[in-house]
Order: sequence, then C-alpha cells, then structure tokens
Amino acid sequence: MAQRIAGRIANRLKLRQLRLLIAVGRHGSIQNAAREMNVSQPAATKMIQDLELDFAVQLFTRTNRGVIATPAGEVLIRHCKLIFAQIANAAEELDDLSEGNSGRIVVGTLLAASSHLLPKAIETMLATRPGVALRVVEGTNEMLMPALRNGEIDMVVGRLPSQRHRQELEQIVLFEEHILAVVGPDHPLARRADLRFSDLEAFGWILPPAQTTLRRQIDQFFVGQDLYVPPMMVESISYLTNRTLIQNNELIGFMPAHVAEQDIALGLLAALSWKVPFGTGPVGVTVREKDNLSPAADGFLTALRQVANAI
Repeated sequence: MAQRIAGRIANRLKLRQLRLLIAVGRHGSIQNAAREMNVSQPAATKMIQDLELDFAVQLFTRTNRGVIATPAGEVLIRHCKLIFAQIANAAEELDDLSEGNSGRIVVGTLLAASSHLLPKAIETMLATRPGVALRVVEGTNEMLMPALRNGEIDMVVGRLPSQRHRQELEQIVLFEEHILAVVGPDHPLARRADLRFSDLEAFGWILPPAQTTLRRQIDQFFVGQDLYVPPMMVESISYLTNRTLIQNNELIGFMPAHVAEQDIALGLLAALSWKVPFGTGPVGVTVREKDNLSPAADGFLTALRQVANAI
C-alpha cells in the first residue's frame, strides 16, 4: 500500500501543498495559513483535502478554535519541514561550490563536546578541507534534536541520550565519559581527601537543566540522600559562566572529566576527592542517517572519530 501511495504522490504532489500544510500546522487555522500563502480559503481547503486523499489519512481535526494536526498530520508536517530544509541545504551547497568552498556543515553541540572534542575536530577538518563552511549551534538535547530531525542541523555531538530523542535517529559512540565534582581552588573542600556526600551538603550547587539526562540522574541521587535539597542552586549549561561562578563562590559543579581537565591542570578548578556515583555514559554523534551524510559532514564525522581515539 505504501508503495502505491508513494507512486501516486510522486506524480501529483506540489511543493506549494507542502508549504500550506506546514503553515496550517503552525497557525492552527486554514484561514490564516491561506492568507500567508496568498490563496483563498476554499483553495487552501481543497489542497488539504487533496493531500488527505493522496495519503489516505486525515491530517487535521476541526475544533471551535481552528484545526489541530492529527498524529498522521504531525508526521507529514515533520517530513515536509525536512524536505524544505534539504532543499535549502542543497541551495547553500551549490552556492558554496560556486564560491569555491567545499561544503557546509551545521553541528549541534552539548557541553560534553564543546571544550575539547569539537574544537580539535574542527581543527582537524580545516587542516584537510579549509574551504568548508562550518557553523556550531550550542544547546541541550531538547533544543538540538528537533532541529536535527527537521534538517536544520547535520549532527549533534555530545553525551548520547539513553532513551529519549532516539526515534528515527542514529547514534555513533565515540568514547565513555565520567563526571567530576569540581570547585574553585580556594574552596574549603578543595584540598580535603576522602570526602563523603555529607561533607558536600552545606554548599550550593551548579546543576544542568532539568530536561537533561545528567540532571535526572542527579535528582535521583539527591532523593536517595534523604530527599536532599541544595541550600543554593543555579541551573546552567554555559561552561564559561559555570567556571567563573565556581572560581568566585563556594559552589560545587558537575563537569565531564575531559571538559574540566585543562582548567584543573592549570589550577583554575579543583576536582573534589569524592567519586561521583552517577553520570558515566557514552559521548558520541547523533545523525538522521549515517549513510546519507553530505561529503563534508561525513568528513567531519571522520575527524571526530580521529580526535575521540586520541582522547
């Protein structure tokens, strides 16, 4: 059935219909989407009905306030966004070729990759392909994975999610990471040995945002410590912000070991003598389809693997 539908759609589908579909999903209104597309509401309604006939599914349900995408409508809207993102990527690559560049890559990064893995991979890539145009977008999985699915970015580099954000995506493990509890060099606990969690309880903490895997692990650990609640807490994924706060205040932060490694060696931070009982996990790359990466993105994946092997 799927092949029959695909064959029929290939001969009938128009990009204008897909643009309208995205607009209806965004506005929750066929009337407002029609106005954006500069078509009449009856024409817009007919285009949606034709899509429903072609795909043999209902795409929207009507409510008193407009229309809501059905599960089938949400799936089609997501794929339509990907189609337009791929068209935009193709146009950008053609522009790059005409300007003498050798490709374009958009990389999403999490904290576990931003301080060492990613910069080294970029250096490796530019040494062999200096004409590549590369853009880095920093954020959490909640921000980056939808952009990856929609084709706005080519890959996400960092700690791999264990369960969430894995649908329709491929994960490539680069290495295993562990977490350190770090403080400023003048912190009261900086030079104490054989610390227990009870020694840490009186201090404030810098924690990752609630939607991250590491934060969920931290919260579970705190619950197991008699429902411990920090006396002070800051949520932040900004390494520079966290480092400054830790250096200038009696705060404790969690950082991936290789992220904090250089600052610890320079004496800017100190690792606590307390073995963090959570946070070990894989760091790697998440892509839509590994076999369909552009030549530039595939080359960058190779650079990431080379740097990860050195780490």
